[in-house]
Amino acid sequence: MLPIRFHRLAALAAFLALPSVPAIARESLGIYAGWGAFRDPVIPRCYAIAMAEPNAAAREYQPFAAIGTWPRRGARGQVHFRLSRRIAQGAQVTLSLGGQRFILVAGEGDAWGRDEKDNAAIVAAMRSAPRMTVTARDRQGRRFVNAWALAGAASAMDAALIGCARPQ
Repeated sequence: MLPIRFHRLAALAAFLALPSVPAIARESLGIYAGWGAFRDPVIPRCYAIAMAEPNAAAREYQPFAAIGTWPRRGARGQVHFRLSRRIAQGAQVTLSLGGQRFILVAGEGDAWGRDEKDNAAIVAAMRSAPRMTVTARDRQGRRFVNAWALAGAASAMDAALIGCARPQ
């Protein structure tokens, strides 16, 4: 029997599927603690993904963090956060991990690294930090925080990178 964590990550991966592509198109590359790695050969893309730590605060979305690779675009280590609430227009979104802080680019309920340099620094910090948090203000002006444990993140990111390095 597969652990509950696998089912939660697989459900999240299916949720991220394009509407016209069946969820079965995703290939699991492995589950590493709270992180999963998946390959979508149709696009192609590979990504490491984790759901945020549960909390009792109100939410509008299922929060997750993903680190993606798109071989055809020459993109790797692309950081993406889906936050639990819609972000107030103009609000600062801050990622904290390993004693570092990064200001993210935000839109609606999502946030990204500002550029390739920030993406690379975030991915490097994720490899050694135990936990990361994203802090923002929602459309009602309330501060909220989403958090992720990083156990397994490095292995999932490596599996995703290798998964898209294989010939298609």
